[in-house]
Amino acid sequence: MEKTLFLLDGHALVYRAHYAFMSRPLINSKGMNTSAVNGFVRSLWEMLQKQKPSHLAVAFDLPTPTFRHAMYEPYKANRDAQPEDITAAFPYIEEIIRAMQIPVITCDGYEADDVIGTLAKQAEKEDFKVFMVTPDKDYGQLVSDRIFMYKPARMGNDVEIWGIKEVCDNWQIQRPEQVIDILSLQGDAVDNIPGIPSIGPKTAAVLLAKYDNLENIIAHAHELKGKQREQIENFAEQGRLSRRLAIIDINVPVVFDAEQYAVSAPDKSRLSAVFKELEIRSLADAILGKSEKPKVGQQTDLFGEAMPSESAEAAPKSAEPPAEHAIATKNIDNTEHRYHLTDTPAARAALIELLAAQTEFCFDTETTGVDANAAELVGMSFAVQPFEAYYVPIPAEPAAAHKIVSEFKEVLENQAIAKIGQNIKYDAILLKWYGIEVGGDYFDTMLAHYLLEPELRHNMNYLSETYLSYAPVSIESLIGKKGKNQGSMRDVAVEKASDYAAEDADVTIQLKDILFSKVKAEGFEPLYTTMEAPLVRVLTDLEYEGINLNVDFLARYSVELDKKIKILEQNIYIGAGTHFNISSPKQVGEILFDRLRLPYRFKKTKTGQYSTDEEVLSELATTSELVRNILSHRGVIKLKSTYVDALPPLINTKTGRLHSSFNQALTATGRLSSNNPNLQNIPIKTPEGSEVRKAFIPRNADHVLVSADYSQIELRLIAEISGDAAMLAAFQSGHDIHRATAAGVYQVPLDLVSADQRRNAKTVNFSIIYGAGAQNLSQQLSISRTEAKHLIEQYFVQYQGLKHYMDATVEFARTNGYVMTLLGRRRWLRDINSRNSLARSNSERIAINTPIQGTAADMIKLAMINIHKALKDNNLQTKMILQVHDELVFDVPKNELDLVKPLIKEKMENAIPNLKVPILVEVGVGDNWLEAH
Repeated sequence: MEKTLFLLDGHALVYRAHYAFMSRPLINSKGMNTSAVNGFVRSLWEMLQKQKPSHLAVAFDLPTPTFRHAMYEPYKANRDAQPEDITAAFPYIEEIIRAMQIPVITCDGYEADDVIGTLAKQAEKEDFKVFMVTPDKDYGQLVSDRIFMYKPARMGNDVEIWGIKEVCDNWQIQRPEQVIDILSLQGDAVDNIPGIPSIGPKTAAVLLAKYDNLENIIAHAHELKGKQREQIENFAEQGRLSRRLAIIDINVPVVFDAEQYAVSAPDKSRLSAVFKELEIRSLADAILGKSEKPKVGQQTDLFGEAMPSESAEAAPKSAEPPAEHAIATKNIDNTEHRYHLTDTPAARAALIELLAAQTEFCFDTETTGVDANAAELVGMSFAVQPFEAYYVPIPAEPAAAHKIVSEFKEVLENQAIAKIGQNIKYDAILLKWYGIEVGGDYFDTMLAHYLLEPELRHNMNYLSETYLSYAPVSIESLIGKKGKNQGSMRDVAVEKASDYAAEDADVTIQLKDILFSKVKAEGFEPLYTTMEAPLVRVLTDLEYEGINLNVDFLARYSVELDKKIKILEQNIYIGAGTHFNISSPKQVGEILFDRLRLPYRFKKTKTGQYSTDEEVLSELATTSELVRNILSHRGVIKLKSTYVDALPPLINTKTGRLHSSFNQALTATGRLSSNNPNLQNIPIKTPEGSEVRKAFIPRNADHVLVSADYSQIELRLIAEISGDAAMLAAFQSGHDIHRATAAGVYQVPLDLVSADQRRNAKTVNFSIIYGAGAQNLSQQLSISRTEAKHLIEQYFVQYQGLKHYMDATVEFARTNGYVMTLLGRRRWLRDINSRNSLARSNSERIAINTPIQGTAADMIKLAMINIHKALKDNNLQTKMILQVHDELVFDVPKNELDLVKPLIKEKMENAIPNLKVPILVEVGVGDNWLEAH
């Protein structure tokens, strides 16, 4: 068996793991960010499982200065402070590594790459095949026939293993050692290695191809021309210094010990304690598994645990005993409970009598699927007190099913009895298909937790483990893992389904008292009772109603887009002068930047390729028709695959309509999100994207669509919240806010504002809300950074109240750790006081934007509630069918149009009463969504 040594660059991998979760960090119930721990350990575990190394070690940097700092004081001086979340994670990561019996290697005065380089070269001599596990390309200088770079998988990309060829191809060099010379010429901004000014990677590669190394280049500088010669002659010593800084030292005082580095079984009890403290669930299960001793002859895994036999069948269990590392210590097998299978008419009658005597009860449904508009009811569970619950099985035959469900109609519709549920909207939609409108106040544990902790998870299992220390029976234990082979609750034996379903109701009723007492204590009760709970009924009706889709139009449009794609492809090939794979970012980069020599000022991707993302191409598109065509090609292909071709198969076979699902508990700002399908992301800024809206049509010829859209709502709300006198005056006088802004910024009369000035002012107005600086603004407006900086300065001279609001909001966030909307929705900002400038500035932008965006979200929710109530109170047949950002769409009988239009407008404009700024709603009518909008 070949000896393989894997050496991990600990710091590099921890940072990489942390930033991989930046947009949605993993926060446990104690408020700790466990992203770095999760990401690092998961990457380590996957490597162990797939690569099965015989030997392993992790190297870390020490906080003390290294020999490079002594050589060059500014070395790494431009690095930002380490994020606090990473600092907090390191002790846990090191403890996990040690518990897994993996050596941790450090050396005072040296960096991790020096330690790894030394060990790699020593192990190579002992005939080991060595893999340096790191995302850092600088390690390429160490690669040889038996030493490789191993770049762990990330964001859907597979693992990359670089040998000599890959290193040379990436750097465009002849041998790996020349990585040092490349760095000495071009420098390294990350490590603050200066290099030689004006020498970039391409020039460096060309020079090395001709002269082989830095010293030869310096010696032959007289052969070069102009600025290049001047820079190399003037900065030769700086280049030499850079070379010394870039060399990975392979003579560190550490000794490779094969016996010490051999992979061995972990200390499971030590590992369990860390996972339990951090509340790392799935990873703990994957690594620690169940404590079963291997049978004679049975294979074991890396840690000496029994591997399952391929032919073995798992014995069916209602629940597994809790593993020693589990956060939850209780489950169905060790917790006293009384769960009743209620499957006879007499038992159902007794249950209904019990429910009718309550002021509140908990209920839940078991179904054949996750789409409430398509699933069938398999059973219902009920609970009136903790640790006791009832399960009512529902047969598959429709008539029999409706008969049993109808027995519960009166008690479920009773307005005097409050209903408790976890994501109760799903159950309410499902029961509408059985003729039941669930009545009474709603206590939804998912929404309660969402108000308390908007950025955490809200599923029942997480809540149960966190608040009750109880692990519910997993659905996978009944119907199998997610995927095409997953079964249905209809296939599960009724006795097992009974315990599972009754447990759901039992757990939820226990969570209700805990979470709602917290909601009350935190002051969120008004927000829940006036907004989130009533909105459940609105969304129930909206999702149940669905929207009509013109399938024939989409079929024709798909053909039209196919033609457009082919035309764009031909134009792209002509513009590029060759055929290539337009869908390949790598090939697009090579065409644009190698073949056509378009300017490139961005960082390359982690794999060393040119970035061709939207930001890069959008900047180039202003001067390149080829780039504009590539962007159009991408947009049209995505539009066709994501919407034009994808929407018709999603039509509900029962209704012939499209039913999107709206999530109330996902975004931290309070905005609703749409999925299955996501109708909020249809691109409307392009003509092709807007055309898709033509496919959304009224139910029949007697109806029309009405679209009602808030006008400039976020700008109006920032005027309201900031109290800026100039901005309020502009809105109150009915002036065009962008023209008024331009008049102030450019200091010209209102009627002399040019189109370009208004356009620039509009960009500034919206950019300021999102915290854009001079660099961002200069790119958006294609102006110099100096001019953009002056624009921002003049903007705040005009709107001084807005500047005061922004400063005061950030200061409030720093003091309190959160910001709030006008109606009291709260968003926590964990990094607002971070020493890391990137994390801190990101939190500052969120602090400024959240009260505005969150209040806009709250406003449209209140408008939906008030309109929904008014339509019902007036017995109107108009249906609300869609919510997209600041817009509501209605399916309206033509004979109700004159009554409904002013009703919608009034309810939307006065959703939050007594504002100083006027709220404006634009209402349109049409035979399709585009026409109405």
